[in-house]
Parts: sequence; C-alpha cells; structure tokens
Amino acid sequence: CYIYIRGEYIREREALQAAIDEAYEAGLLGKNAAKSGWDFDLYLTHGAGAYICGEETALLESLEGKKGMPRMKPPFPAGAGLYGCPTTVNNVESIAVVPTILRRGPEWFAGFGRANNAGTKLFAISGHVNNPCVVEEAMSIGFEELIETHCGGIRGGWDNLKAVIPGGSSVPMIPGKDMRDAIMDFDYLREQRSGLGTAAVIVMDNSTDVIKAIWRLSKFYKHESCGQCTPCREGTGWMMRVMDRLVTGDAEPEEIDMLLDVTKQVEGHTICALGDAAAWPIQGLIRHFRDEIEDRIKHKRTGRVSAVAAE
Repeated sequence: CYIYIRGEYIREREALQAAIDEAYEAGLLGKNAAKSGWDFDLYLTHGAGAYICGEETALLESLEGKKGMPRMKPPFPAGAGLYGCPTTVNNVESIAVVPTILRRGPEWFAGFGRANNAGTKLFAISGHVNNPCVVEEAMSIGFEELIETHCGGIRGGWDNLKAVIPGGSSVPMIPGKDMRDAIMDFDYLREQRSGLGTAAVIVMDNSTDVIKAIWRLSKFYKHESCGQCTPCREGTGWMMRVMDRLVTGDAEPEEIDMLLDVTKQVEGHTICALGDAAAWPIQGLIRHFRDEIEDRIKHKRTGRVSAVAAE
C-alpha cells in the first residue's frame, strides 16, 4: 500500500513517516501485521508539487517515477494501474472515515444527508467569513447553517455576501443572493450549474474584484496544465491572456463571447478534467457577472476617450 503526498508538504511528510515507523515498531505493520497472519507494508512517497498529480492516473505515473501525466481510460486503474497491476486509488478523506463506518455501521453513515448524497463531508471554508475553518459536517447541510455554526457568519453580514465558489476553484461561482438558502450537496449545486466538488468553500464579499479572482484561477490552471492535450495546453494560455485584458478593462466587448466560446471548446475535450476545471470558473463569471465585465471595459474605453479629448 502506498501513501502519495504532495511535494510541498515537507513537515507533514516527516510527521507521517514518523507515525509509520512507530506502527512498524508496534507490530501493526510489516510481517504478520497486528498478528493477523497477513503481511502488510506501507510506503510513503511524495511528488514534486504538480497539481495534475491529484488525478488518479497521473498520480500512478508519478508513483512509477515518470512525468505526472494522465493516462487514457480505459483501462481503468482497477484493471491496470500501478505497474500494470489492479489498483484502487482513494482520497485520504475516504480512507479516514472507514474505521468509523466499520465501528458504527453503514446505516449510521448513510443516515446523513439527502438521498444519493449520503454521509459526511469535510468542508474547507475560506475567504470572507469571520472564522475560516475545516469542519466535518453532514452532507446536505444548509449553507447558512454551515457558515453561522462554524464560521461565525459572513464578514460584514449576509447583505455583504457577493459570491461563493462552493466546491473548490474548479467549479463555477454562484451569486451570494442564491447561496444563502443553498443546500450543500452534489445534486442541489448541480441544479445551480455549479458543484460541491472538493467542498473547498470560497466566500467572497462585496469588496471582492470577482474578475480578478477568476483571472487568478485562470493563471493557476494555465501554469498547472501538463500540456498533453492540445485544447488544454493552448486553451488555458489563450483564456488567461483574454482574462489579462478583461481584468484591466482593455478587452473589446466581443471578446467576452469569444472567451465563452473557447471555454466550451476546451470543456469535455481533454483526457482529464483539468480542461473542465479551467473553463468552468470563467463560465460562471460570465454567466453571473457579465455586467461587471462590460462596465469595466466601458469605463476604460471612456477614460481613454476622455484622455485623448483632454490632450
């Protein structure tokens, strides 16, 4: 069994390795692990920091010592994974809850959340809340209850809420007015044309420049594209360059629709989901805050005309 950890997590890697060493010394790992009659070895390995290695097949490539690039599927890892062997890849969040499910029973775990959205979820809440935190909560919890109970509310009050990215940087943002009564699960947020994703909730108040926020995400995805697929390799760079102009107001109005069209050409046309992740935040921005983009372009153009007239 392997534990793969990101290259940046140096102190975490040291602590985890120390815990693994202690488990070996206690007889919980290794030959006849925990006197079970089974041999069980656990290896800790780390990558070089590439975001793309969060994709399961890119992770396996990295684990084999190759460049972290996603594989075509099929074959899926369950059929041919690490070194060609059947492999199960799970996020640590899934593994961590297994002992509790075994202890309390699957019915207990399935009792949380709505139908098809059962269980608990780790919500990593950041941004403009009074107390950012990571908390395990029941699926299908209301957004307002989640924020009020664990974060002490929105900075400046609920009237100051502008937008929320509910599931990590790869999902489209939702306007604040639509989030207060939102249910935090996969089905509800899909109906809102967004998603729960990793449940990394990013809260933005009215002081936020949402255009610049999405520009920053477009830079990130351009940087983290592995370059294997042409739509992602070329599309992320193209989208970032247009966002460069949108954030300053130097774009032409017709570039908004052109950018939206490019996101649709990238979405769904790559081996892994990084192309989708780069496209969706921009789609959410244009869908909900197109007026801000247009106003910025208009004001910049008006300023240029005024400057020329003054000369």
